[in-house]
This record gives sequence, C-alpha cells and structure tokens, in this order.
Amino acid sequence: MTLTCPTAHQLLAVRPMAQPTPLDFVVVGLNHQTAPVEVRERAAVRAGQEDVLLDHLSLYAREVMLLATCNRTEVYLAGVQGDPQNAFQDLWGEDLLGHLYVYQGDEAVRHLYRVTAGLDSMVIGETQIQGQVKRAWQSARERGLSGTLLNKIAQGALAAGKRVRHETGLSDKVVSVSSAAVELAGAALGDLSRRTALILGAGETAELTLTHLRAAGVQDVIVVNRTAERAQVLADKLGGRACPAEALEAALLEADVVIASSAAPHYVVGPQGVRNALAARPGRGMFLIDISVPRILDPAISEVAGAYLYNLDDLTAVVQRNMQSRRAALPYAEAIVRELGSELSRWHLTRETQLARQNGRLLALACD
Repeated sequence: MTLTCPTAHQLLAVRPMAQPTPLDFVVVGLNHQTAPVEVRERAAVRAGQEDVLLDHLSLYAREVMLLATCNRTEVYLAGVQGDPQNAFQDLWGEDLLGHLYVYQGDEAVRHLYRVTAGLDSMVIGETQIQGQVKRAWQSARERGLSGTLLNKIAQGALAAGKRVRHETGLSDKVVSVSSAAVELAGAALGDLSRRTALILGAGETAELTLTHLRAAGVQDVIVVNRTAERAQVLADKLGGRACPAEALEAALLEADVVIASSAAPHYVVGPQGVRNALAARPGRGMFLIDISVPRILDPAISEVAGAYLYNLDDLTAVVQRNMQSRRAALPYAEAIVRELGSELSRWHLTRETQLARQNGRLLALACD
C-alpha cells in the first residue's frame, strides 16, 4: 500500500479551517466571596513557603503563578497536566473544595484581568492588587515558571489594571482595606487625634495603614514588628515610635487602637495581654482590627470586657458604603476588561493558525 501525502497547498488550505485548540489556561482558588476569613487563613501563604509551593504546583502545569493576598489565594496554570483542583487541594486540603472556584480558557483570562483591575476585590478599584499581581508574575519568571502564554496573559492583566485606573476614575478617592480599618476606628472612637494607635507589622499594608491614620489626625503611632530595624524604618518614614516585639505588652498599655497587619504563624496578641492592659487603665477601652491572614489577634479577645475586636470580614459594611461613588465607573471598567480579553483571544487564534501552518509545511516537506 502506497502512502499518499497531501500537497503543501492542500495542507495550508485545510489546516487553518480546523477547530483551534482551546486556550490552555486555568485558575483555581478561593477568595473573600467564597470563603470566610477562618477558611482563607488555612490557605494563606507564609513567608518562606513560596518556593516549596511553586515546586509542587509545577507538577501540574508547564507554567505556574501563585497569587496570595489577604483576601485570596489563587493558582494560575498554563499547559495544564491533570486536574487543576488537585493542585490546590494537595497543598491546602480537600476540605476546602466547597470554597473553590475553577475558571478555564478565556474565562480564566477575564478573571485575572478583573482581579488586577481591582474589580474582584473587597474594596472595588483598590490599587494594591496591581502590584501584588506584578510581583506574583515576576516571582514565577525568576523561577522559570512563566513562558510565552503566561507572560502574555500577565502583561495583558497589568495593562487592563492600568487602563481601568487611568481611564475610568474607579480608583479616585482611594479606598483600601487599611483606610476602611481606620474609618471603622474613627466611627467607634470619634476624634482620633488624641488617641494612640499601635500597628503590628511594617510591610506595605502597615505603611498604608499608618498613612491613613496620619490623615485621620492620629499624632501618636507605635510601630511593632518582629524585625526592629523594619519597624524603625517605617516609623522614621511616616512619623511614629518604633517598638521592639519583646516590648509589645508594654505598648498595649498605651494603645487605644490596635491594627494588626503582619504575617506570623501564631497569635501575637491574646486575651490575657489585652485584659492586663485594660486593667491597668480603667475607663479606657481598646479597639482592635485584625487585617492579617492568617489572623494574629486571638479571636477570644472579643470576650474581654472593654475590648472591641474586628477582622477583615467585618470591614465589608464600611467598604460597601465607600463603594457607592464608584459604581458608575464599573460598566466602563468591565468594557476595558472585555476589550483586552478579546485582544488576547485574537492573539491566541493567530498563534494557533501560525503553528498550524508551520506544522503543515513541515509535514509537506517530510512527504517530499
């Protein structure tokens, strides 16, 4: 039997009409909309864990990006091998299944674009997420886990975020979890100018929090961090007093407002420490907000008389009020996301067609 090869002309005429390969891109994760804080903290990514997590995730895909913030933990996979849900559950447990979402192809692209633009955040239009996505992508690239497809999608997501913020006014009058926390403290305590605030942490969110405290009139701010040098840098930058972690108990004696924004594998402040501080200053309560994930303020603090403890989920009402002014910009923002998502789809189809043509030429040459 003689094998008859199609001509190059026949191959080039037929292959482009073939059904294009679906975009091989998936996201699996959970966020503040699908899981309460006590569930989200079980999937939190702690300092020093990223290398191990990414190594494991790379068993499930050729390209991998891990996005972990206080309100979400998401795994992005390109060139998927196996069940993407298993990639998540193997790391954080099968009991999270009911809280997970999985988006594939164009839907996964649109999700990342919306996330980067702040449209999927608790605080719609917040700006922190843009930098967090960029760092997640850079981390993947540094480890050789981001190739042609993920690079293109991540670049598109960052472009979507930039355009939404510059063209729609969605991020005007910036609202963030940090500002919501300060607003909640002001609603509870009134004028904050004569109050002493204690910040646990010295990272990006802690810096934003200190900025908002200053804007609210707080003059006396204590910064506590496990690394005393970082606490001093933040205190010097924005004005405040640095306090070593071992002196936290003494700092609590002064604090009217405690805002926790730090990463720690255990509770940093417990009910007894708060009880002791309040007993030493009768008549003065303590307002505490834990915006850390995992939480670092023991939930049992809420049972201490005179202590008022709130967490990320409690900020929802404040956030929703502040979002009303941004609602009008949402249709324009969503239109930008759709436009750039369509551009990515066209890029994918063009790439698939070019690959089909190249394969056709190679097969024709092999048959000559």
